[in-house]
Amino acid sequence: MNTLGQEEAGMDQPGLADGGPRSSAVPEASAIVYVVDDDVSVRESLEALIRHAGWHPEVFASAQDFLSQSPAPCPSCLVLDVTLPDLNGLDLQERVAAERADMPIIFITGYGDVPMTVRAMKAGAMEFLTKPFGDDVLLEAIRSALMHSEAAFGQASELRRLQNRYATLSAREREVMALVVSGLMNKQVGGELGISEITVKAHRGRVMRKMQAASFADLVNIAAKLRIPN
Repeated sequence: MNTLGQEEAGMDQPGLADGGPRSSAVPEASAIVYVVDDDVSVRESLEALIRHAGWHPEVFASAQDFLSQSPAPCPSCLVLDVTLPDLNGLDLQERVAAERADMPIIFITGYGDVPMTVRAMKAGAMEFLTKPFGDDVLLEAIRSALMHSEAAFGQASELRRLQNRYATLSAREREVMALVVSGLMNKQVGGELGISEITVKAHRGRVMRKMQAASFADLVNIAAKLRIPN
């Protein structure tokens, strides 16, 4: 049984959509699966399947409808038809990649060809599924996409936290931090900045506290994530 044209397909498959073991570590209640397809029967079928699997579906008839709504700040993925009435799926992929790098895309189409598939995959698509496809294939693709999104979303959230902490540093503290993580000793940092070693130690201590660094190695890792130049 296949998803498309058979709305209840996959509902009784153990381990996929009816209480069986799931491989995803993503908390399902916090994950959103967006669907963009101009075929109402496909939207309704996918919406039922996704909801039964435990995720929250949001469906749209066109790319413009999807773009008009701001995505929720949580792990998510996009199940996207290639052929759409306004902006086609491949063009929408470019927009999503630029604005939501943490949202993987799963393409579905009944008219796929090799050049289209290659373009989509080169642009970062997680999967390119040709209709008809089994429910288990789509559900597994969604689980993989959401796990990828969760990791990317977590990294982006961590980076924002570090950027907020870095914003609390004074100009002098930022100078000290850059020189310290480059490998200079306190005395050398003082020589570079024309301040005493004791003053450097005081600035360094404040940097450690504000950046919530547990050790020098931790501070170096933070600097690398923030791309602070030496």
